[in-house]
Amino acid sequence: MTDTITLTGIIATDPRVVTTEAGLDIASFRLASTHRRFDRVKDEWVDGDTNWYTVTAFRALGANAGQSLHKGERVVVLGRLRVRAWEAGDKSGTTVEVDADAIGHDLRWGRSAFVRSTSAAAAPSGPSEAAAGGAAGDAATSPGAESPASSGGWATDGGPAVDELAPSAAGTPGEAARHEPADAVDRVGVPPF
Repeated sequence: MTDTITLTGIIATDPRVVTTEAGLDIASFRLASTHRRFDRVKDEWVDGDTNWYTVTAFRALGANAGQSLHKGERVVVLGRLRVRAWEAGDKSGTTVEVDADAIGHDLRWGRSAFVRSTSAAAAPSGPSEAAAGGAAGDAATSPGAESPASSGGWATDGGPAVDELAPSAAGTPGEAARHEPADAVDRVGVPPF
């Protein structure tokens, strides 16, 4: 039986990322989650006990977590809960782990900017390849390139991919007006709030 849990808390350690010999990225960090409640007698918020979790993320989520998360930041974690008993010599205890399915910054406490990941094959390895617009260039932003929508990619509504909506460096002032965030939401078929 798999128990799914959603946690909010503060990252207590910088994420540690390792890559296995098979190329699997694994990130892990400690998360402190403190329950807060309002004490009506004292008329103030008080901290309860702190629960500690070891959060582990695999593959692309692990690589992105290693680059995006830092000690002291508030996050929301969704994942599968695992509780394990351990023994080491004369000591024993229980550890609580979460295999993360999703991790994000807790936007109640600040702002965050999303940057879409690209595969290593799509990233230019040098300035000459990017300027030449060769195979290493980002196909989603190259003029005349086939978009994920037209190639059966993730944008299945026939609209342009999100990357295509960003104004290019060589764009004209009139062209930038077409690429407002509200326009981008309408074009990918996501309803506005």
